[in-house]
Amino acid sequence: MKRLPHSVIDTVYVIVGILFCGFALKSFLVPNNFFDGGVTGISLLISETYHIPIAYIIVVANIPFIVMGARQVNLAFALKTLAAVIGLGLCLLYMPEQHVTTDHLLICIFGGVFMGIGVGLSIRGGCALDGIEVLALYTGKRVSFTISEIILGINIIIFLIAGIQLGLPTALYSILTYYAASRTCHFVIEGLEEYTGVTIISGESETIKERLVMELGRGITVYKGERGFLKQSFDISQPVDIIFTVVTRMEVHKLRNLVHGIDHKAFIFTSTIKEAAGGVLKRRVRDH
Repeated sequence: MKRLPHSVIDTVYVIVGILFCGFALKSFLVPNNFFDGGVTGISLLISETYHIPIAYIIVVANIPFIVMGARQVNLAFALKTLAAVIGLGLCLLYMPEQHVTTDHLLICIFGGVFMGIGVGLSIRGGCALDGIEVLALYTGKRVSFTISEIILGINIIIFLIAGIQLGLPTALYSILTYYAASRTCHFVIEGLEEYTGVTIISGESETIKERLVMELGRGITVYKGERGFLKQSFDISQPVDIIFTVVTRMEVHKLRNLVHGIDHKAFIFTSTIKEAAGGVLKRRVRDH
């Protein structure tokens, strides 16, 4: 079966993402004066304070960050983001406003979840519906803070202003909305198949290599190293194969049991991998 071109898949991601964001804003956040973080949060705050339609503000507020994105990322990214933001503005302009619920907890949780799905899908489609990431990337090259710290700092300012303008309860509920949105966005981007890199150092490396490949069906990479160098015998060492492989989060426990069943003294450490594709991974994901 012929696969769809990447451009078509990306476009579908972005369109569905816009619809989710529009639904979250028009059905949960805007009718109940709740906020999110980032440029969306700033737009909601301005809209509520000056009674200007959110559809216009969210487009205008993102334009400086789109220009910044053209310099920091590339022109194609900026143009795609501009089209997506305009699409979101049109969605907000013509999508009917409706009160799904008046329960504050449901509003902040589900408003955040739908917002996170929309933003996450747009990122998977190759653009950004919220320019805060671009601002953090731009600022991060000029200060000693990480991108996450910069985003957190900007959002703290937004929620402080919201607390002063609209009261502390609204600001606190908005923080829950942002948390739900950010965690959902992370899940959409990373997916259920978030991968973990596993490094194994053992004197039984030959047996471990064979069982990882033959039983777990995992591809492995082998580094040549030395083990030993203990305090009481620092001058004594022996060559060892250092095994590296990539598994899903749900397979880590099974892999650890397999290795420790062969060598209970084996040294194992794991690291989170944000993105992995190709090789044995590609074939296994397709099989599922």
